[in-house]
Amino acid sequence: MKTVVAGFCGFIFALGLMVSGMADPANVLGFLDVTGAWNLLLAFVMGGAVAVTLPGFWWLRHRQVTGHASDKAQHWPKRWPPDVALVMGAILFGIGWGLTGVCPGPALVLLGLDGWKAWLLVAGILLGWKGTQYLQTARAR
Repeated sequence: MKTVVAGFCGFIFALGLMVSGMADPANVLGFLDVTGAWNLLLAFVMGGAVAVTLPGFWWLRHRQVTGHASDKAQHWPKRWPPDVALVMGAILFGIGWGLTGVCPGPALVLLGLDGWKAWLLVAGILLGWKGTQYLQTARAR
């Protein structure tokens, strides 16, 4: 049942990305082009996402019950102050996002829509992910 719910949520997320235009790299690059033809669409999409998400996170963090549907305890990340790995990851993510106009969610949507470029992008994301895991393991030794 968890797989069905996760698949449905992924489908809704993909549908939202497509309907909002965020699966189109031109919209994202237009938002990042503040000196040219600036496109504010992404700001409205992000604002809507934050407006929906923040109350849910606030509610989850302040409710008395520590579990959720699976009765497992919730573990909130403690990333303050940010460490070097988090800052470097954010910088690399931003560079990749700025160069391609695509972040991981839309990249997965584009796998079925945009041919070889999307597959190359997802391969790059996976390579970066696995490379980071390798470096973290090597650093821990």
